[in-house]
Amino acid sequence: MNVSFSVWALTVAALCVLIAIDFAIGRKPHDVSIKEASIWSAIWVALAIAFGFGLLAFEGGQPAGEFFAGFITEKSLSVDNLFVFVLIMAKFAVPSQYQARVLMIGVLMALVMRAGFIAAGAAIISTFSWVFYIFGAFLIWTAWKLVQDARHEEHHEDYQENKLLKVVERRFGVADRYHGTKLFVQENGRRVMTPMMVVMLAIGSTDVLFALDSIPAIYGLTEDPYIVFTANAFALMGLRQLYFLIGGLLRRLVHLSYGLSIILGFIGVKLVLHALHESGVHVPEISVPVSLGVIVLVLAITTTTSLMATKKQDTGSTAP
Repeated sequence: MNVSFSVWALTVAALCVLIAIDFAIGRKPHDVSIKEASIWSAIWVALAIAFGFGLLAFEGGQPAGEFFAGFITEKSLSVDNLFVFVLIMAKFAVPSQYQARVLMIGVLMALVMRAGFIAAGAAIISTFSWVFYIFGAFLIWTAWKLVQDARHEEHHEDYQENKLLKVVERRFGVADRYHGTKLFVQENGRRVMTPMMVVMLAIGSTDVLFALDSIPAIYGLTEDPYIVFTANAFALMGLRQLYFLIGGLLRRLVHLSYGLSIILGFIGVKLVLHALHESGVHVPEISVPVSLGVIVLVLAITTTTSLMATKKQDTGSTAP
């Protein structure tokens, strides 16, 4: 797609307006109800679908198919993020009425940082076509690691603060309790961070780590930076509401890691085939409709088998 600067500016401005509206509605600390989370989740999904159909109308089926494939992939990978978000909230004992604010700022930070990853990825791909081999191999390795973690039940057992977060805590200091929604307070004549600021940084920095596999994954579905950015934006901005909507369901998605590993492995193979094709090797390439179909099918099967497995466990545990 040949996207002009004005279209980029209009897209970013529209997203900023939507974010501002979302922030204004949830500015007052409160416990998010299932009804509120459902309404906003539906709004963000509807906006993503409308955007995809807009691409279909103005740019054709190829860009629209790439957007939907990228959006669904990023959305499914973001659900995996929610497992870690739950652990972060528990580790820092975030009061329930502040969790929405934490997620809002944390996800916003992640979106800004991901934009840098996307720009870097686009620059690298345009200069070095062989990077697809690296992306493909990395995704296949990530897929294998997800399976190994799932088999050994090591996935998401605990949250450990990353080194960057520890450095920031040592540099600025951390207050011993929450001070409402304040990010910094004065303690003993020194300006220190509150736990609220720390947990926001934890959410944002953790999502950047997840971007290390999600960004190469979506570049395996489309090479268009505009589609990569918008698919990530729509997937991330609905993440806060999804956290409250399916929080109780997360523990039931016991086969999610297997499904994600299949998707990442599939996209990794797709990237390698594309790299071989670009190198002049006559190999079949996987089309966008096939990619979209595989992603949707895998997620549908994974969700169904997960719910069936947990229902069977619940039935067995309640049996006399």
